[in-house]
Amino acid sequence: MAFQLTTSAFPGGAVPAKFTCDGPDLSPPLAWTDPPKGTQSLALIVDDPDAPAGTWVHWVLYDLPATARELPEGVPKDRQLRDGARQGRNDFGKTGYNGPCPPRRAVHRYFFKLYALDSKTNLKPGATKSELERAMKGHVLAQTELVGKFQH
Repeated sequence: MAFQLTTSAFPGGAVPAKFTCDGPDLSPPLAWTDPPKGTQSLALIVDDPDAPAGTWVHWVLYDLPATARELPEGVPKDRQLRDGARQGRNDFGKTGYNGPCPPRRAVHRYFFKLYALDSKTNLKPGATKSELERAMKGHVLAQTELVGKFQH
């Protein structure tokens, strides 16, 4: 089976308010299939390419153990998680997940991109999306994504 990312939170594509700035802004539960052999860590980037000022980053998470197969709803906004995963800075200037919060009446797409890497990034907590992308260069074994949509 191919590397695949899923969520029970918005199987139809519409992100419920509880995962946005209109609600408690929790991260949605995510699950994935086995990554390819040789995977040493996983990384996740969530961004919105429809933002008025260009792609807006909502979540940067990296050095997730290769044995992980899910993230629960409401991942803490800690810089480092219990399993050793680290969270970076999003474009809200915060650590962890901050959900959809587009301008009124605009429908935006939110890309949840999961990467299987052949190494750990060894980045410190608080890295940006661009720093993570540089650290991942040449180390991506597989990538999967899902897309959610949201409008106020």
